[in-house]
Amino acid sequence: MARNIQSLERAAAMLRLLAGGERRLGLSDIASSLGLAKGTAHGILRTLQQEGFVEQDEASGRYQLGAELLRLGTTYLDVHELRARALVWTDDLARSSGESVYLGVLHQQGVLIVHHVFRPDDSRQVLEIGAMQPLHSTALGKVLSAYDPVAHSEALESERKAFTDRTVCEEGDFERLLDVTRARGYAADVEETWEGVASIAAPIHDRRRMPVGAVGITGAVERLRPDGELRSELIAAVRDCARAVSRDLGAGRF
Repeated sequence: MARNIQSLERAAAMLRLLAGGERRLGLSDIASSLGLAKGTAHGILRTLQQEGFVEQDEASGRYQLGAELLRLGTTYLDVHELRARALVWTDDLARSSGESVYLGVLHQQGVLIVHHVFRPDDSRQVLEIGAMQPLHSTALGKVLSAYDPVAHSEALESERKAFTDRTVCEEGDFERLLDVTRARGYAADVEETWEGVASIAAPIHDRRRMPVGAVGITGAVERLRPDGELRSELIAAVRDCARAVSRDLGAGRF
């Protein structure tokens, strides 16, 4: 049987300790409760603090659980609520647009597809739930990068690979693209990730007005952009779908 990693066990015990009992605990309290030397406890706390899992009150020096732990703890519920709220609206979007619909969320340094509605025709299609898409080149990824500060940082720190000769890779150009995305409320990918494929996506917000995902359609360039411009009715349909899901999540009107 593989041996457990002691430092991880101690960190887990520390987080459980902070999660129960008093709201904030001092270093001595934490060390004595877990039977650790102060130096050992302080080293673990410092690492957890750097990762955002623990926060230290500047006035008292006491520790409490950090915001990053809260974000991670609610991700599972948020994703499933997002998908549940989006089911009807994404089905409607697929029917009205005639294209495939994708629902994506930030995961690590990419976009995780959590829901996929097939294009409503008889063509052979592959379910892509669980697939990952890049942040910098896809419509879903650009929407997340434009509205979510964490996704923005991930996109800037990751390698922005050129998938086609249309892919925007240079940081300044990418930032300007995100400015355009925020100004118009949607993002587009016209052969930036896959030759012959175009996408349109818009952001989804929750009751806190925080970006929690993106919804978009994907199809052949000749269908989404038959005359050199993206079809305005498709852009409107994607934005309407994103607003409807946001409203169902409690975001109110945008």
